[in-house]
Amino acid sequence: MTSTASLSGLAPVVVLLVILLTDVWVYTDARAHLVRGEPVVVSIGSFSLESPAVWAVVCLVLWIVAFPLYVVARGTSH
Repeated sequence: MTSTASLSGLAPVVVLLVILLTDVWVYTDARAHLVRGEPVVVSIGSFSLESPAVWAVVCLVLWIVAFPLYVVARGTSH
């Protein structure tokens, strides 16, 4: 039988895996949009997110804010 302590120790691994998988998806999706000539772009002041690599790095570092921002931005880029 699996103890509750070992399951709770697995939670950070699952969260990290979700972040990494969504980050890979953001990069491949942003790249596909760029290839189609429909880049996903967000500008906040003088800061601009537009290349797939920049989206991937920002989503990796600031996932809780950047991932939802990407999902909203890709929906308005069509």
